[in-house]
Amino acid sequence: MWLLRRSLAASCGLWRGPSPAREQLESEGKPQKRICQVVLDHFEKQYMKELGEAWSSVRDVLTSPLYWQYAVLLNKFSYFPELENNLHLKGYYSIFQENLTYAPGSLKCYISRTPGRFPAQKHQTGKLKEYYLLNAASLLSVLALEIKDGERVLDMCAAPGGKSIAMLQCAWPGHLHCNEYDSQRSRRLKQTLESFIPEPLMNSIALSELDGRQIGDLHPELYDKVLLDSPCSNDRSWLFSSDIQQATLRLIQRKELPAVQVELLRSAIKALRPGGSVVYSTCTLSKAENSDVISHILNSCSNILPEDISELADAVSDEFTVVAGVQPHELLVLPTKEKAWGPMYLAKLKKM
Repeated sequence: MWLLRRSLAASCGLWRGPSPAREQLESEGKPQKRICQVVLDHFEKQYMKELGEAWSSVRDVLTSPLYWQYAVLLNKFSYFPELENNLHLKGYYSIFQENLTYAPGSLKCYISRTPGRFPAQKHQTGKLKEYYLLNAASLLSVLALEIKDGERVLDMCAAPGGKSIAMLQCAWPGHLHCNEYDSQRSRRLKQTLESFIPEPLMNSIALSELDGRQIGDLHPELYDKVLLDSPCSNDRSWLFSSDIQQATLRLIQRKELPAVQVELLRSAIKALRPGGSVVYSTCTLSKAENSDVISHILNSCSNILPEDISELADAVSDEFTVVAGVQPHELLVLPTKEKAWGPMYLAKLKKM
């Protein structure tokens, strides 16, 4: 148990599992991993209670990678019109329409209705990649943050780097601090940024390997915006746990996670200047790691208020299965067969 608590104390270094895009890349030409029954049984019990009838459809998507979809986020620093033409020819279209006020015109992301995956690009030293493959739902936390040019921004748990890349497509912050506690994941983060951002701009991005829980004390009231894409029980990855021992450890970790998430969010709030905003996000459906964490903060922090993002939820409901009935400051995306994005939870808070 001591080792478990030590691993959880690593905060942003907690294992969150590979991204679905990387999972599929690594599994090409190899047998698909099998569903771990121990994790599935746990999810069945929890999510039938929390999601009701919706769980059946969500379960089918989570347990079948063939349903999974991958978005293509274009890199404005290495833009080629031929790429967009190629995407159109293959049936891809822009996921964020011009009437979406949350999405700046510089953010270009393409999706297809057909499950599948656009070819990945390999890292080449000195050459910028043209696009980044990701779960489109992960962009919603970046949009909710509404970054403006010149703002001081903290990406608190930044690896593998997709959301940092998306931030830089939306605006150019006056200062961007990308933090990742785990050294291996931090190296991956650095490589990702170097693959997408020109070297002169890389010089103005700060990279660190700090324990996320300490950042608020180290940099109090420094940032205009903070993104806390928190370590969580990654529902997609955990269903494919390699063995019973690994699955059992992860389910034990799951009980400890909310306490760590609350500590991280408190630190993020300390790092915010008065009037600043924080977006908290996870890639799990777990109520304990999502709305319960936010409720705890709202009930215990007198200087924090919820920020309404219902307009964003309404605006993206054509492309994402957004859960109805959540609080105005929250957004929960369920993966379904027609719209296999997510799971993704996010909430926005403002410091008074």
